[in-house]
Amino acid sequence: MLTDQERELETLDIHVNVGPQHPATHGVFRMVLTVSGEKVVDVVPHIGYMHRGAEKLSEGMDYRQALIYQDRTEYLAQFNAELCYCLAVEKLAGLEVPERAEYIRVILTELNRITSHYMFVGAFATDIGVYGTAFTYAFREREYIQEIFDAVSGDRMMYGYFRPGGVVWDVTDDFKDRVRWVCGQTRVGIDDIDRLLTKNEIFLTRCLDIGVISKEDAIDYGLSGPMLRACGLPFDLRRAEPYSIYDRFQFDIPTGTRGDVYDRYLVRMEEMRQSVRIVEQALEEMPDGPIMPEKAPRRLRLPPGEVYMRTENPRGEYGIYLVSKGGEKPYRLKIRSSCLSNLTALKQMVVGHYVADAVVILGSVDIVLGEVDR
Repeated sequence: MLTDQERELETLDIHVNVGPQHPATHGVFRMVLTVSGEKVVDVVPHIGYMHRGAEKLSEGMDYRQALIYQDRTEYLAQFNAELCYCLAVEKLAGLEVPERAEYIRVILTELNRITSHYMFVGAFATDIGVYGTAFTYAFREREYIQEIFDAVSGDRMMYGYFRPGGVVWDVTDDFKDRVRWVCGQTRVGIDDIDRLLTKNEIFLTRCLDIGVISKEDAIDYGLSGPMLRACGLPFDLRRAEPYSIYDRFQFDIPTGTRGDVYDRYLVRMEEMRQSVRIVEQALEEMPDGPIMPEKAPRRLRLPPGEVYMRTENPRGEYGIYLVSKGGEKPYRLKIRSSCLSNLTALKQMVVGHYVADAVVILGSVDIVLGEVDR
C-alpha cells in the first residue's frame, strides 16, 4: 500500500492527441502520444481521415481519364505520379514513347522533385521553429518552377499533362530558356537555404541524433527514398532499375551516415542539386520530333494481363499495380504508397524522445496524406 509521500510522487501517463487538425501535423494525420512527463513512451498513428477511394474510382474510368486521380493522390509531386501511371499503362499496352516526350517528362519530373523538396524544407524549418524565413525562401524559389508548370500544362497543381504514349501537347517555345534560368536560380535558392539552416546552432540541436533508425531496420520496415538513403543505403530506382531514359544521365545518389532527422534534411537538399544536374543534361540532349506515337490509338484498349511499375518519387518508391481483363478500363488499380511504408517506422523513431521532437520527426518523414489515404 502506498504511503502519503509515495502517493504524492506518483505519476500517470498522459495521452496527447496530435491531429488530425493541428498546427503540428502534416495534413489530416493523427498520432496519439503516450507521454510520461515530457518523454514519449508510445505512439499510435491513425490514418484514413482523407480516404477518397482513388483506386476504386480509377477502375470506373478509362485509361486516360484515370490519370487525373494520380495528380490528386500525390499532390506535391504530380508529374512523378503521372509518370509512374503512364509507364504502367505503356508497359501493358506495348506503347513506345517518342524521344522528345521522354525528355520533356524527365525535365518536368525532376523539376517537380525540386518543388516537392522545397515544400519539405520550408515546412520542416517551421516545425523546428528556427525561422519563418526558410519558408519564404523555399516558396520564392518554388514559385519560379510553378510558373513553368503553369505555362506548360495550363494548371498550377493538377497538371494532367502526361498521357500514355507521351504528353498531351508540346512545350512552349521559350521552354528551354526558362528552364535554364530556373536551374541557375534553383542553385542560388538552395545555397540561400543552406546558409540559413544547415549550420544553424538551434537547427543542429533540434535535428542531430533525433529519430535515428538503422539501415537494417529501415529495410525491414520497407522505407524508401530519402528516408532509406539517410540511413546510408544508396538505393535509388532511377539507378537500380532505370526507367524512362534515366540511364542516359550522370547524377550522384546522396546518402547519410546517422539515419537521423538531420541526415534526411541533408539528403533532400543534395537531391535538389542532383535534379538540377539531370535537368541541365536533358535540356542539352532533348531532340525535336513528335510527342506522341504516330499510330497512337484514339481509344486505348489494353490486352488482358497485369503489370507492376515503380518509380523513384520524392518520398520514395511509388508503385502502380495494374490488372487488365481487356477493354478500356482497368480491372484493378493498386497504388503502392511510399509515405504509408515510411510511416510504419514512426513509433520506433519517436519513442524515447520528447514531445517537441515527435513533431520534428514526423516532419522529417515528409508525408502526403492523399497518397497514404488513397
